[in-house]
Amino acid sequence: MRGAKSAKWVAGAIVVALAATACGGGGSEGKGGGARQVVMELGEPQNGLIPSNTYESEGSEVMNALFTGLVKYDEKNEAQLDLASSIETKDSKVWTIKLKDGYTFHNGEPVTAQSFADAWNYGANQANTQETNPLYNKIDGYADLNPGEGKKPATDKMKGLKVVDEKTLEVTLTAPFSAFKTMLGFNAFFPLPKAFFKDPKGFETAPIGNGMLKMDGKFVRNQQIKTVKYDKHPEAKQLKIAGVTFKIYSSQDTAYRDLLGGRVDIMDTIPTSAMTTASKDLGDRYIQGTDSGVGYIGFPLKYNKAYAKPEIRKAISQAIDRKAITEKIFVNTRTPADDFINPLVPGYRKGACGPACDYDPAAAKKAFDAAGGLPGNKMELGYNADGGHKEWITAVAGQLEKNLGVTVTVKPFEQFQAILNDLGDKKYSGAFRLAWSMDYPHAENYLRPIFSEDAIEHGSNYSGYVNPQVEKLLDQGDTATTEDAAVKAYQQADDILLKEMPYVPVYFYKLNAGLSKNLKPGVRIDNMTQIDWTTVNPA
Repeated sequence: MRGAKSAKWVAGAIVVALAATACGGGGSEGKGGGARQVVMELGEPQNGLIPSNTYESEGSEVMNALFTGLVKYDEKNEAQLDLASSIETKDSKVWTIKLKDGYTFHNGEPVTAQSFADAWNYGANQANTQETNPLYNKIDGYADLNPGEGKKPATDKMKGLKVVDEKTLEVTLTAPFSAFKTMLGFNAFFPLPKAFFKDPKGFETAPIGNGMLKMDGKFVRNQQIKTVKYDKHPEAKQLKIAGVTFKIYSSQDTAYRDLLGGRVDIMDTIPTSAMTTASKDLGDRYIQGTDSGVGYIGFPLKYNKAYAKPEIRKAISQAIDRKAITEKIFVNTRTPADDFINPLVPGYRKGACGPACDYDPAAAKKAFDAAGGLPGNKMELGYNADGGHKEWITAVAGQLEKNLGVTVTVKPFEQFQAILNDLGDKKYSGAFRLAWSMDYPHAENYLRPIFSEDAIEHGSNYSGYVNPQVEKLLDQGDTATTEDAAVKAYQQADDILLKEMPYVPVYFYKLNAGLSKNLKPGVRIDNMTQIDWTTVNPA
């Protein structure tokens, strides 16, 4: 997920993120008949390079380069067939997926229906502790692989996955879910080769995918992930580059200087410090567009009772001047958030948050004091320093101090990976900044992965928030027989979340990206902030 990037957590203030140094060289180096090796800025991925264990923007960017999924998304956020030749259903409960011919993994193994079934069974098994585990919960048999903490699954296969033949996979869900096809473009639903199951640990640094790009060497932590063109991919001829080197940075400012110097070719986010100059710096190589990200301030409700009262969280929300932050810090490259659902997907409602998202320092102070304030009148606010968040988090801290009279300490985590790990392990009990970018274009994806009970142990519910009524409404949305009914149920769940505010929505992202002088304008970056590598052309 860019930290609020891909269905996934986005690292960067814009989306994506971070870090570091030392990959040597930089810039686009010629290779393979004049084709260039393109360099893209990246933040350190949270985990090893396994599709089902990747639920943040940095790792997802790499997954989408190395793998080809069943569907992909067009400019309208609609799912289009990719590796699948057809995905059909009569009742939204039983789905028949047929695969195209000619796709192989990078070791030559054919991609089959079994490749998908094996990968999904692995991702859904609680014993494997995969980050995207909750995304499989609609498949019949998921519960058998997730009996609960301290219990061992009696099987390692979901009964809802039936390999009919080499090119046909039948998927039975526990209940109808009309958006199932839409989910299938996310990396949790990519296939895995047999080699993975022989050495999952080794796969983390040397993954074998089925995409147009393959690994060239191993993933070098805090340095780089180098890929080259996989000529046997059926669509490889569309690539005009030799490969992509994902260069890992810990400072977006450093990466931006390298972009201007031609040592980096693509940044899918522009650092806050360059917002006012990027258009002039980059000219027609400055990319602006829509983005699915939502930036939040979150609270660890389950692990820090100081934030247990919704009145405290609402007061904090009302004490934040979103308009000032988006205009002065982000130079109008963000817009104030007024819903948990991004305006890009059906279900968003302008002003849904109501007064709770309106800047009202007097009401905020009154409510904050009436609710008893925070222990010691102190608050800590954590953020990842590699994502360009220092400026706006510092501004929020100042607003809270001024408007609530509370002392706020900002706590930088060097890398996005670090704060995600500490939140996942329940080690960090302060308030925190995060952002979410959709995994797939659907209102459900802004609610269930972040606020459902399923997502606490093996997902992205870092607040530990649970509300049975929200669970019920999400289920109603999932099983609704019409799109209108589904949206209505999701919005009702959204209304409860906006009232209880386990997180405070602060701003909606916009796409602000840049290309070096080594590339021609025209690169497409989708609303999940994924690069369409077939549109990357050397200058």
